[in-house]
Amino acid sequence: MTPDLSFAKKKVALFGLGGSGYVTARALLAGGASVIAWDDNAMARARAVNAGIEVSDLARADWSGFDCLVLTPGVPLTHPVPHWTVQNAQKAGIEIIGDIEIFCRERAALCPDAPFIAITGTNGKSTTTALIAHIFSQSGFDVQLGGNIGTPALALEAPSRDRVHILEISSFQIDLAPSLNPSVGLLINLTPDHIDRHGTMEHYASVKERLVSGSVRALVSIDDAYCWQIGERRNKVSALDRERLSIPVSTRTRLRQGVFAQGSQIISTLRDGAGEIICDLDGIASLRGAHNAQNAAFACATALMWGLSTDEIVLAISTFPGLPHRMEQTAQAGHVLFINDSKATNADATEKALLSFQNIFWIAGGQAKEGGIGTLMELMSRVQKAYLIGEAAGDFSRMLKDRTDNVICGTLDVALDMAAKDANAFAGGEAVVLLSPACASYDQFTNYGVRGDTFRKLSVVAAARLLDASSTGV
Repeated sequence: MTPDLSFAKKKVALFGLGGSGYVTARALLAGGASVIAWDDNAMARARAVNAGIEVSDLARADWSGFDCLVLTPGVPLTHPVPHWTVQNAQKAGIEIIGDIEIFCRERAALCPDAPFIAITGTNGKSTTTALIAHIFSQSGFDVQLGGNIGTPALALEAPSRDRVHILEISSFQIDLAPSLNPSVGLLINLTPDHIDRHGTMEHYASVKERLVSGSVRALVSIDDAYCWQIGERRNKVSALDRERLSIPVSTRTRLRQGVFAQGSQIISTLRDGAGEIICDLDGIASLRGAHNAQNAAFACATALMWGLSTDEIVLAISTFPGLPHRMEQTAQAGHVLFINDSKATNADATEKALLSFQNIFWIAGGQAKEGGIGTLMELMSRVQKAYLIGEAAGDFSRMLKDRTDNVICGTLDVALDMAAKDANAFAGGEAVVLLSPACASYDQFTNYGVRGDTFRKLSVVAAARLLDASSTGV
C-alpha cells in the first residue's frame, strides 16, 4: 500500500468503501489524514470499522470542516444528477477527487519522474493494460499493475524511478483526477458507453481526452472520429513542444510515422519509414481477432517508445496468457470449444467476439445497455443459435427472431447446458459455445467476473460430461 502523505493533517470526507474506497481510506489514514467515511452498504461499513476507519453518516456531517471529498468512481459526479455528497461538497466549496488523483499527488510529491503508463478507451483497455504489463515484466521491469483492471492504485507499491506503474483508468476515474499526468497516456478507441453517467457522447469523449492531454507522451487511435479529433488536438501540442510526443496507432491505415496493424502483423514506421514488422499474432490464441490487433499495436507502440527491443516484445507477446473473462477458452470437448467473454458488457465488445469465430452457439443477455444489440444483426450468419438469459432475454429474442434461431433460457446454467448439447451435435466442424452477453451482469450476478467464473465452472463440467458420453458411446 502507498501511504498518502500529501493529505497529512487534512480532514477528508470519503464516500464509498468498496475495493478502491476501502484502500484509499487506509492509505489516507496511514499518511496522517483524518478520515470520516460512509457507505450505504452495512457490510462495507462494518469492514471499515474493523480496520480502524471512522464511519459516520455524512448526511449529518458539518461539511464546512472538510478539506475535500474523496468519491468512489461508481457514484454519479454530474449525470443524471450529482450524488448528494457531491452537492454537499459543492455547497461547502471543497474539491471532489478520487483515488487516482491521490495517487498522482503522491507521485508528484515522492518522485515526479516515476514511470507511469495510463490506459483508457471504451473497449480493449484491460487487455492492452495487461499485455503492456506482461511485456514490461518479461523484460525485467518492476511492474505495478492496477487501477480499473483490479488492484486499486493506492494498494500498489509507492512510485519510484525503479518501478513502472501501469494503470487502466476509467472515465469515472479520470473525471475525479484533475492533475492526471502520466509519462505515457493511451487512448485506444471511443464508442458510446456510460452515456447515462456523462450525459452525451461529446462529454464522455472530452473526459477521456483529459488522460492524453495531460500525458507527457501520448498514443492515440485514429480509427474512430472522436479519437481522430482528439489526436489532431494533441498533435498541435506536440508541434509546439517536441518533448510532448504524440504517436498515432491504427488497424485500418498504413501510417507514415506510427504503429499499425496489417492483418495479424504489427508494423512500426517509428524507426524505419519503410515499415518494420514488430510481431505476428497469427497462432496466438490469447490475441485472436481484429480487436486484439489494436490492443497489441498499442502495447507494441508503448514498448518501442520505452526503448524495448523487437526480440523482447516478440518473446513476451508469444507467452501472453490473455485476460480472464475476455475471449478466454475455459474448456474443450472434441470439436466443441467453450469461450468465456463475460467482460463483453456492450454490443461493441460482443462484436469483437462474434467476428473472431464461426459456428457460434451464443449465450447473450443480462441487464441491457443503451442501444441493445441492434448493431450485431449483420453478424448473425456466424451464429447457429442464441441462448438468451436475464432481463434482456425477451427483447433480444424479438430482435433476433428473423435473424437466427434463439431460445429464452432465463439463467446461465440452463443456457450453457442447452448450448453444449447443440454444439456437440453440430456436424459442420468446430463449434463454439460463446458467453458474450452484450449486457451488464447486475440482474443476476454481482459483476461480470462472477458471471464469468460461473461460466468457467459450468463449462468444465459440461465438457467433462460430453467427453464421458463420447467415450461410453452414449
